[in-house]
Amino acid sequence: MTPRRRRLTPAAAHLLTVSTEPWLSCEDCFALMDAHVEIILADPASTALPAMDVHLRGCAACAEEARSLLLLVADQDGIDPEPASRRLGVDGPPR
Repeated sequence: MTPRRRRLTPAAAHLLTVSTEPWLSCEDCFALMDAHVEIILADPASTALPAMDVHLRGCAACAEEARSLLLLVADQDGIDPEPASRRLGVDGPPR
């Protein structure tokens, strides 16, 4: 039996070409995640941590963690998560 091949989608191909500068490791990302979520919940237009934005666009694991944290904090603080969710590119409840 031959393995089923998955085609690379245009969206996935685009992610392979996205600039990773300024570079941030996953460890660095997790260290800054609480602050980043608090900042964008307070001001979704903030550009205080640009390396976080770059990293979250290219790292699905960190993006999912940020998404979960954002929704949790927004719920606890009674904040509408929609504007910050759009900023992270995460709409709707966690999968």
